[in-house]
Amino acid sequence: MNRLHALLEEIQSMDKEICKEAQKKWDAIGKPLRSLGKLEEMVIQLAGITGKLIPKVDRKAVLIFCADNGIVEEGVTQTGSEVTAIVAENFTKGIATINSFAGVAKAATFPIDIGINQDMTNVKGMVHRKVAWGTHNIANGPAMTRKECEQAILVGIDMVGALKKQGYELFVTGEMGIGNTSTSSAVLSVLEDVPVSQVTGRGAGLSKQGVKHKIEVLERAIRINRPNRQDVLDVMTKLGGLDICGITGAFLGGAIYHVPIIVDGFISAVAANCAIRLAPDVADYIFASHCSAEPAGKFALDAIQKEACIQAGMCLGEGTGGVIGAALFDFALAAYQEVADFEQADVKPYELL
Repeated sequence: MNRLHALLEEIQSMDKEICKEAQKKWDAIGKPLRSLGKLEEMVIQLAGITGKLIPKVDRKAVLIFCADNGIVEEGVTQTGSEVTAIVAENFTKGIATINSFAGVAKAATFPIDIGINQDMTNVKGMVHRKVAWGTHNIANGPAMTRKECEQAILVGIDMVGALKKQGYELFVTGEMGIGNTSTSSAVLSVLEDVPVSQVTGRGAGLSKQGVKHKIEVLERAIRINRPNRQDVLDVMTKLGGLDICGITGAFLGGAIYHVPIIVDGFISAVAANCAIRLAPDVADYIFASHCSAEPAGKFALDAIQKEACIQAGMCLGEGTGGVIGAALFDFALAAYQEVADFEQADVKPYELL
């Protein structure tokens, strides 16, 4: 048994008994029953994940997996692959949108070179975990080897494990990689057995004709590679991106190390789908933040049976929606921990009718 499969064997569901206790605690708080909706559900799930009736998520980390995709050669994007390295370096300089958002949420950002096709070794602040110099063009053959796929997944798992040891308690998944909406659409199409056209959008700004071409390229990629949808690693190896693999590993790491981990948008929702197929109990550790404006944004969340907390029409990526979702925990936990119970508030308890 290799290391990845050994780690998958460790994954168990969250503590359902603590979840029941957390629900009782919410119901004792001096307010109308269940009146904070998803905020209450978030804390209950968080209690089950951590095994603590009074959980906390004071230290938040945004994991931004950066990688290039060979399919860019097919003209399915508005910009070239060189933009991946430029934006990834901007993360380290603190001048990208995610840096601003993370500052508000008091979250640390960790840009990870898992597969950028340029040398980033001299970029200070970059986490260097390069598995390959980008993927191959999936329109011509497999994106990567199965060994590279598993290695990239392990990068995600190990990032969560290492940062938990440093005291981080909540993780947001982010990505940067020109062409990664194409790889995500191809993977989701196969896993959910739906036409490529149903899960493919404009990405970072394609025209209507550009989307048509993108769909044709992805259909060709699936036809040439013939991925086995019953084997998620085969699908990821043949059609995925190294960023998708890394994020998949991060979701698995959340379950292995019992920490909450947040879906950002379309791409990370596809990665969550992959992780859940590898180990179904991973679903217990995942939260959805917002519903991506990508055409398949809601479909991708529905596929993993997660409902977004936020509807903001966003599709930027980088972890931007996930960070907003992470900030919601601060509000939810404040009410859970600080609001008086019925006796303290001198209010007659509500009854659940």
